[in-house]
Amino acid sequence: MGKLLQHRIPAVKNTPVLLCAMIACALAIGCSGSALAADGDDDDSGTKSKPVWPTTYLDMRTSYATVPAGSLPIGFGSTAFSTALESLALTGGGSMPASLTLASRTGVAIDFPLTVDVTDHVSLYAGVSGTATNISGQGWSSFDVTSWNVGFQADVYEQNGGKIPTITWQSTYTQSIPNNALATTNFNNIIEFDYAFDKDETRGLLAGVQDVRVELATSLARIHPSDIFYAGGYYQWPSNWKFTGRFGVQHFGGAELLNIASIKSFTEPILRLDLDRMDDNDNRLFGVTAEIMWVPKPAYLLTLRTPVFFVKN
Repeated sequence: MGKLLQHRIPAVKNTPVLLCAMIACALAIGCSGSALAADGDDDDSGTKSKPVWPTTYLDMRTSYATVPAGSLPIGFGSTAFSTALESLALTGGGSMPASLTLASRTGVAIDFPLTVDVTDHVSLYAGVSGTATNISGQGWSSFDVTSWNVGFQADVYEQNGGKIPTITWQSTYTQSIPNNALATTNFNNIIEFDYAFDKDETRGLLAGVQDVRVELATSLARIHPSDIFYAGGYYQWPSNWKFTGRFGVQHFGGAELLNIASIKSFTEPILRLDLDRMDDNDNRLFGVTAEIMWVPKPAYLLTLRTPVFFVKN
């Protein structure tokens, strides 16, 4: 994965430029793949009509999470939720004594990324996220827009019945709101390998790595990188219900948040289970995700995905 970000503010300023270059690369990969597929279908080009506009939808995700005291949740889940809790920890840290650890928290996050499937192999998305949090003993905060994000997902290589698995690259850039002296920036990269056992890709094995880098706008605090290495599999029934499971190990390098006691590094297991309802064209109609991450005590995340389609091909 390499050094995706440096650990000081100048790198944050250049991150949008880097992300734009990565999106352009993903588009080039997807378009070249589509061109190769079109060459193989020249005989049928006269009978197939191309859609006027690509599949476009609001991939709304509603998440509920519980986080134990003294920890930050960095896992498979919503970067919007982790970004909000990071900013909350920094905002509350200025008035807290040095011996006080982070209190246990619960929270609700709603993501509104507008997603465009540019090709069958490349998707672009951008949107805003809102959160409400409940700190132990303080009650619920108001629901506010707390971050925006932009990213892409691209199939770098397709299995197409061969022995080499499909390789998918997903990258998300998340910026907290407001962008002040205590702002946080998350850069999340995932590389996943998908080996399908059949032509229709209804069952297969997964393996991958996720790398999360967090930049802080203050030099008085620091959040170290988090990496997840995982394996799993999936099965899709003829009724188009699909189950996916991932199990792995997360290594978090720890954090120093202003004058709050440091959060220690850890290496602990992580589990994610997905149940999705798909249509005949593999568009997700509904999904639910349950995640348990040990940080090092268990943190829980439940997510409902209810996409709203504007254009569906």
